[in-house]
Amino acid sequence: MAEGNNKRNIKASKELKCAVAKKCGGCDYINSSYNKHVKEKLAIANSLIKKYGKFDGIVSMSNPYHYRNKVSAVFGFENKKIIAGTYEKNTHRVVDTKNCLIEDKKASAIIQTIKKMCISFKIKAYDEDSGFGFLRHVLIRVGKKSGQIMVVLVTSNVIFQNKNAFIKVLRGEHPEITTIVQNINNKNTSMVLGDREIVMYGKGYITDELCGLTFKISPKSFYQVNRDQTEKLYSQAIEYAGLQGDEVLLDAYSGIGTIGLIASKCVKEVISVELNKDSHKDAITNAKINNIKNVKFYNADATAFINDLAAAGEKIDVVILDPPRTGSTDEFIAAVGRLKPKKVVYVSCNPETLARDLEVFKKHRYRFEKGMVVDCFCHTRHVEGVVLLSKLDSKNHISVELPMNDMDLTSAESKATY
Repeated sequence: MAEGNNKRNIKASKELKCAVAKKCGGCDYINSSYNKHVKEKLAIANSLIKKYGKFDGIVSMSNPYHYRNKVSAVFGFENKKIIAGTYEKNTHRVVDTKNCLIEDKKASAIIQTIKKMCISFKIKAYDEDSGFGFLRHVLIRVGKKSGQIMVVLVTSNVIFQNKNAFIKVLRGEHPEITTIVQNINNKNTSMVLGDREIVMYGKGYITDELCGLTFKISPKSFYQVNRDQTEKLYSQAIEYAGLQGDEVLLDAYSGIGTIGLIASKCVKEVISVELNKDSHKDAITNAKINNIKNVKFYNADATAFINDLAAAGEKIDVVILDPPRTGSTDEFIAAVGRLKPKKVVYVSCNPETLARDLEVFKKHRYRFEKGMVVDCFCHTRHVEGVVLLSKLDSKNHISVELPMNDMDLTSAESKATY
């Protein structure tokens, strides 16, 4: 009987697409049917926002593998051997990974090469507990359309022994690499990247094409990890905005300017605001690269900036916001309420915080019109969603609370909106 169980376990493990999925925790659905879990993700997203509306559907991916254009590997030791991969779920134990099914294939191959090179170049992996060691992380960014590849070597100090020989060997193995950057992170932190960067080879950045425009991508700048699905996401967001050509558009949490620059041809003016300095600089460069002149860029906190706009009585016709996973803020949404744009397009990477923020928008008289889910993070629990909100006209919409009488009214019938 025991022998039979062992055979079944061996067979089951062979059928797994990824043997380390449970340890890694990055791909909750990798060993299940893609079509099945896409439907599940839509159902979960709809259950979270059902109080306000319903997503019309989910945009799935025809080939949901090796889509990640940004790959980060943490380096460590196991049984005195150097390993590279990701932290085990809810721990800081490194899971050694090879041939990850969602990471770009070239990026994965480069990481494996660097792991082998650490042995020949006698480079020690950084140990969080002792603070000793040199190589902490390797970050790779790939231009899926351009083919350009950036390698960022995150080290604990600036002194890189035999760096010229290291670069020569690495590029000999992978001539497709277009730039190599050393990032120095000597702090006891969970952040991958430090403040100082040294360009070791190439320009120190790559470019990629998205929705017909060219974008500069630096080591620290934000760029969506799934290029193909992002084109669908941004196209849907701009379609929802229903732009006619004479609007002033506010692009909040704008990153390297992607959404605002893509929408610029459809509006009179774009106001783009981003807190991250590196992304802000890249956004300005991206406007120049694409010869776009009707976008103004501001390096500021989105909430503080929109408060200033509201206080100054500025006219904004449409707001597009793409906040981080933590969502927007009550203060930001209140300022949107004071600006009174006719439309708000909310791009969200977290349906939970989206649902929370929809409640706040509702208080400021914005109604859910429609929405769509886009599977940008295939095989994980995460999705992107985009919703259109419209400003209720106070002249035509009056909320009335009817007093209860002896009639048997349901709770839905006891409230009406006219």
